[in-house]
Amino acid sequence: GPLIIPPSDEAIALSVVVPTFKESENIGLFLEALCDSLDQVLPGAYEIVVMDDDSPDGTLDVAAAVAVNRPQVRLVKRINKRELSTAVIRGWQLARGQALSTINADFQHPPALIAGLWQLLQTNDLVVASRYCHGGGVGNWAISRRILSRGASLIGQIILPQVYNRTTDPLSGCYMFRRRAIVNIELNPLGYKSLIEILVRGKIRTIAEFPYQMRERERGTSKATGARSLDYIKQLIRLRKAWNKARR
Repeated sequence: GPLIIPPSDEAIALSVVVPTFKESENIGLFLEALCDSLDQVLPGAYEIVVMDDDSPDGTLDVAAAVAVNRPQVRLVKRINKRELSTAVIRGWQLARGQALSTINADFQHPPALIAGLWQLLQTNDLVVASRYCHGGGVGNWAISRRILSRGASLIGQIILPQVYNRTTDPLSGCYMFRRRAIVNIELNPLGYKSLIEILVRGKIRTIAEFPYQMRERERGTSKATGARSLDYIKQLIRLRKAWNKARR
């Protein structure tokens, strides 16, 4: 059903939700790198919420070993759920931070991105890590993947132009926003693209972009599938209805 984020009165400035499934080869190094970079800008004022979809490869055990020395790391195991966008939003429900963020654990997003987004959030409601703004890039993606990505963007521009024209990378998996933008608003995500959900339903006035070069995943396997493409189109249509209804 719909997910609602409660307000928070905690002293934690930033919560970063990291959704994982079968990332045992990446998660340890990733969490160490993320903590190291956030310790520079927000010592003692952040938390990292690892939302693991019951990985069979011991992802959570590796994360738990890091958490022994990193009290900022919180671990959540989800049973019978394999849904990236709901993992992220469930994580925000449990999170205590005044700002909320998400990043993948596979190193396709450099961990240091979060500290960069944090600096820009001081003067904006939402900051998107973008592959498509000036200075960003998709690295050495295969042509097939580039075409799929472009196709997804084109479909989005047709169905939801009012959202797709607000950022160069509405399908980004790494972004940060102020919690108050979505407190007590129903979120109803499908597939794995939670940013478009925030752009449609959240109270977002100002948006900044932070360029990054997407990296190839070094270890583990990609999660993209054909079924997700269908979910994505369903999500766009649902959001378009929500957008129209809200503006009547």
